Amino acid sequence: MSDAKANPEAVDGDPVPAKNMAAALTRGTLVFGDGATQVFTPDGRTTYIDHGRPTVGEWSIVGDGTFSSYWPPDYRATYSLGWIVEEKGIVGLSFTEVSRGERFDGRYQ
Repeated sequence: MSDAKANPEAVDGDPVPAKNMAAALTRGTLVFGDGATQVFTPDGRTTYIDHGRPTVGEWSIVGDGTFSSYWPPDYRATYSLGWIVEEKGIVGLSFTEVSRGERFDGRYQ
């Protein structure tokens, strides 16, 4: 992936290819519609902050175009990722939980 403002290969709503997932997730802080934020780090850690309360978890790419997140002590979810593109630039990611179909949109801060 190149600069967030110019990536001619990304189309709004298209799936993020597995080969691009790590770079897409670790690109920067994501801000969700409710104000919560999330950061993914290259070492497989993630921090979700909701109303000032941080929760630390782990993430990994499953290999089939999805990624898994684990939140101790026992919550695990699998998500597919989609691009959010505006004016030919990547501005965020959509997360769709595989088992429930619930979608969350996060925009790069």
